[in-house]
Amino acid sequence: MSVTGTLSQAGPRSSRALSFLLLGLAVALIAATPFLPNYHVRVINSLLIYILLGIGLNIVIGYAGLLDLGFVAFYAVGAYSYALLASPQLGLHLPFLLILAVAAMLGALTGILLGIPVLRLRGDYLAIVTLGFGEIIRIIVNNLDWLTGGPKGIARLDKASFAGIGMARPIEIFWLLLVTVVVVGTVVWRLERSILGKGWAAIREDQDAARGIGINTTNAKLAAFATSATIGSIAGVIFAASQRFVSPESFTLQESILIVLVIVIGGIGNILGIVVGAAILILLPEVLRQFAEWRILFLGLLMIFLIIVRPGGIVPRSFGPDKLIRGLFGK
Repeated sequence: MSVTGTLSQAGPRSSRALSFLLLGLAVALIAATPFLPNYHVRVINSLLIYILLGIGLNIVIGYAGLLDLGFVAFYAVGAYSYALLASPQLGLHLPFLLILAVAAMLGALTGILLGIPVLRLRGDYLAIVTLGFGEIIRIIVNNLDWLTGGPKGIARLDKASFAGIGMARPIEIFWLLLVTVVVVGTVVWRLERSILGKGWAAIREDQDAARGIGINTTNAKLAAFATSATIGSIAGVIFAASQRFVSPESFTLQESILIVLVIVIGGIGNILGIVVGAAILILLPEVLRQFAEWRILFLGLLMIFLIIVRPGGIVPRSFGPDKLIRGLFGK
C-alpha cells in the first residue's frame, strides 16, 4: 500500500505531516528551478505541460467518467493556433494573450463539436470515436501543406510576450506555466465542488440515474468536453510558444495515451494524483536516461506493477486538494 493509500485511513496528524511535506517539496522545487541549467528547466516545463494536459483530460475521464483517447487533438488546436497567428506563415503577428483567448474559444468549440455526436456513446464505443477524432485532426494537419506546412511543420514562431516582458527563455516559460497550472488547477478544483461538478459525478456513477433525478446530461457532457478542450488548447499555445516550432509529430496517438496514463497511474479524478503521475512518467525517463537500453522496459514494468497494486491510482480520490488544505490549516 502506498503512503497516500495509508494516509486515507490515518489520523489528522499524519494528514497534516504529509500536507506540509508535499508543500515543502513544491516550494523547494520552485525556489531551485531558477538556478538549474536550461536543460533541467526544460524538463520541468515539460512536466508542467503534462500536468496541465492531465488536469484538462481529467475533467472528462475522472469527473464525468467519459473515456477520451483523442485529447491530443485539442492540444494540436492550441499549438497550431499560435503557429498560424504568430508567425510569417499567414503574415500575422498577434499578441500572445489575444492568441490565447482565440485558441481557448476554438478549443471549446472543437470540444463541443466532438461532444455532440458522442452524447449517446459509452465505454469502448466512445473511446473508439474519440480516438478516431484525434487521428483525423492529426491527418488534416499533416496534409494541409499550404496552411500548416504539412510534415515539415511551422517554424520561426514569434516570441511570446506579456506587458512588454518577453517569455522566450526556459525560465520565463516556467513562470508562465507555473501560474497557468495554479490558476487552471484552482478553477477546476472549484468546478469539481460546484453543482456542475456534482452533476459530472452523478453521470460518472450512473447516467440513467442522473437523468432520472433531473440532471441535464447533455449539457453536462458538453460542458465537460468544452472545458477539457479549452485547457488542452491553452497547453498547446504555451507549448508552441516555448518550442517556437510545431509539427504533426508532437500530436500522435502516443501523446494521447501518455496523457491518459498520467491520470490512470497518478489517480483518476484527483489533481494531486495527476501531479504524481506526470512526475513518474516525465521525470523518471530523464533520470534513467543513462540506461538508454533498459529505461523503457523498466518504465513499462513499473507501470504494470502500479496498475496491478494500485488500480485506482497512486493517490486515492479521497486524498484530494480538500484534504491537503485541511492538513495545512488544521480544518
